Amino acid sequence: MIVDTHLHVIDQAALTYPWLSGVPALNRTFSYEEYARDARRVGIEAALHMEVDVAEAQMETETAYVAGLAGRRNSLIVGAIAACRPEGEGFAAYLERQRDNPLVKGFRRVLHVMPDELSEGQRFRANIKRLAGTRFTFDLCVLPHQLPKAMALADLAPDVQFILDHCGVPDIKGEVFEPWRSHMAEIARRPNVAAKISGVVAYADPESWTLESLRPWVEHTVECFGWDRVVWGSDWPVCTLGGGLSTWVAATRALFGSCSEAERAKLFSGNARKMWALG
Repeated sequence: MIVDTHLHVIDQAALTYPWLSGVPALNRTFSYEEYARDARRVGIEAALHMEVDVAEAQMETETAYVAGLAGRRNSLIVGAIAACRPEGEGFAAYLERQRDNPLVKGFRRVLHVMPDELSEGQRFRANIKRLAGTRFTFDLCVLPHQLPKAMALADLAPDVQFILDHCGVPDIKGEVFEPWRSHMAEIARRPNVAAKISGVVAYADPESWTLESLRPWVEHTVECFGWDRVVWGSDWPVCTLGGGLSTWVAATRALFGSCSEAERAKLFSGNARKMWALG
């Protein structure tokens, strides 16, 4: 069975997503019901909702919305990675409010579409350090050339658990291995960074990717981080750009088919349950 650490629900009747206007293929509602139907069919037994970069004023509204989904009978959602703005003056108060919400397991500030210097700001870095000693993780979504910025954050806050999204967002379609390959080996030297096997079908050629075109990127990620520091994510509905949920689950099972049962169990569920204390 699988714990999906990267589910996005998009509900355009409830929330505003400014970035969707630039991605026509995703610019519609992708409901929890649509996800849950397919997720149960492929063996997903639990999911963490990942923030969807809603309008800043709606960050806490999104968390409340996800809480409503999680509260449904037999819901797959067992936690939320909430949006945040570490560069903002209100982060400390925001963090305190989330401490009392058991649904919130961690935070993410999307960085791969932001200026490189955002994460280098004094306030941003001071606020990331505030996560030390809490239960909260921090997801890093950065481009390959930004991986040194992610390393700097990990070094700055060694007691914070970071998760590198989407195998470091490599350019699979363009087959650009450097500096991604070298940077992945370097960031993996930080024991407080784990990697998420997710998103890769969206970065490959949507019409022609195969298992063999995904394999070098996925295998290098696992080789760098090891089986105790990798988790799996669907990145639904972004994965629909490269074939959809069932296709990505099937591809993952095939990519790791020759691995031991214990290794697959860590990737698919064990590490996630331990990292976010999911039971």
